[in-house]
Amino acid sequence: MATGARLAIRMTEAVDHLRLAQIMSPAFPIGAFAHSQGLEWAIASGRVSDAETLADWIGAVLAHGSARMDAILLAMARRPGADMGALRDLHDALIPSAGRAREAQELGRGVAALTGGHDDTPYVLALAQATRALDVPPAMVLALFLQGVAAQLVSVAVRFMPLGQAQGQWVLAGLAPLIAQVAGEATKAGEDDLCAFTPGADIAGMEQEWMETRIFRS
Repeated sequence: MATGARLAIRMTEAVDHLRLAQIMSPAFPIGAFAHSQGLEWAIASGRVSDAETLADWIGAVLAHGSARMDAILLAMARRPGADMGALRDLHDALIPSAGRAREAQELGRGVAALTGGHDDTPYVLALAQATRALDVPPAMVLALFLQGVAAQLVSVAVRFMPLGQAQGQWVLAGLAPLIAQVAGEATKAGEDDLCAFTPGADIAGMEQEWMETRIFRS
């Protein structure tokens, strides 16, 4: 292969990697900062009170909760021939609370507005549509997605509890091996693997909706 052709391929791959990093970044302006996925209530009630309990909470969400299921749905939706209608029904059936449903719809609209997708598509399915054509390894897509979820929750804690930005980054760095593990497992997962057991996080999401004073939408 000519040197020019190899350089062109590498440039295309580099552009796709950069595009993926942009879409999956916590700074992508889709409104993720407005949602805590129930963590606001967990902090207010004392369930999460320091860096250690925060890491445990986020780790459970990643390994056993909604983040794991969303990663599997994202992987399934990016595969050739994916039935997006069936996946939409499956996604909606697995939503544990009104707040999480609101988050999925609002973030999905945000992704659609910036990538030209359908504005009624839930977040993870909108991400699948926005990244399906990118020439990037599936595990990288899922890892960056899970990293974004973890960063979103760390940001909630930094803003809502006595946790410095440096401590927040240490928590995020400590979760990297788990993020890589869950991403790798999700690339090969299917519908039969869609299960979760994080009752504390699910209850927190429901309780957050009834807080008298709250700063996050979920």
